[in-house]
Amino acid sequence: MTRPGSGLRPFSVKAKLGTLVVVSVFITTGLLMVAVRTRTELRFITVFSVIATLLITQFVAHGLTAPLDEMTTVARSISHGDYTRRVSGAGRRDELGDLAQTINRMADDLEAVDRHRKELVANVSHELRTPIAALRAVLENVVDGVSSADPETMRTALKQTERLGGLVETLLDLSRLDNGVVTLKARRFEVWPYLSGVLKEANLAASHRRLPSGSGNHTRKDVHLHLDVSPPELTAHADAERLHQVVANLVDNAVKHSPPHGRVTVLARRGVGPESLALEILDEGPGIPESERHRVFERFNRGEVPSPHGPGSDGGTGLGLAIARWAVDLHGGRIGVAESARGCRIQVTLPGTRQPRG
Repeated sequence: MTRPGSGLRPFSVKAKLGTLVVVSVFITTGLLMVAVRTRTELRFITVFSVIATLLITQFVAHGLTAPLDEMTTVARSISHGDYTRRVSGAGRRDELGDLAQTINRMADDLEAVDRHRKELVANVSHELRTPIAALRAVLENVVDGVSSADPETMRTALKQTERLGGLVETLLDLSRLDNGVVTLKARRFEVWPYLSGVLKEANLAASHRRLPSGSGNHTRKDVHLHLDVSPPELTAHADAERLHQVVANLVDNAVKHSPPHGRVTVLARRGVGPESLALEILDEGPGIPESERHRVFERFNRGEVPSPHGPGSDGGTGLGLAIARWAVDLHGGRIGVAESARGCRIQVTLPGTRQPRG
């Protein structure tokens, strides 16, 4: 089977070189015919033929080497950390155009990676600073005798350490995602008790979000979580730990964006395949603009909607939805933002007993 682009294209470098050879042969043949008819000495015809061929070759060679010089310059800039340069010949319809497009895509990817790295440092620094500062303040008060080491003070310190532990766990998940070292341990389970347990944990976590931080008060006990599983005896086949990451992150994100006394609903239905699962997480928040829906599952993306976070939301690290997508991809499933008359509606489908990816 012939690979796409492996044949001779009208504007390819091969075609241009072939045309150069043919033109050179025609020039030489034409000059020889002129020499025979005019009885011109062969040495003069040879000189004229060589000059004409060199001029044409120089013209064609300049068209081929100039883009290569530009690509070399751009590649050198990229190697020095400047990811803003791009090759201008990406519109050419030959192999050099393909190479220019490849270099530009590589530059785009490297620029995105560099941006994500800087965002990671900024986000992690911001997220670590608040609980560390609060924990330090509590401990300094105890050491200085301002407050005693009573159970309430220790609970405050414990909550801050738990918040630090949660951030570290998120970073470990991100590391596993990048290294591809996570394998699925899929099993069959009953959906209702499983999701009920996940939502109970979410409610328990919400009851502890009472500590002030630089982002405001994190109390979101006002949001009601509702579970709807049909049929009640529904079963599914998936990795329970990874699915927990999906549901917990999606519910947490929905709670953060919910209005006061809002409602977050988790719907579970039977999917298309055997023991497959279709989930929907709905909230009553501001929703996600259509232009942003393709970016919400990217790392560090916190959205650009006005007042994106509900009262008491800290905005998070921007990793929760990326981790949810990663866990769904491990199952070979799909995740995306669906149309909704109100709020945000995220759909998740898991294939069940089909062969997962990875």
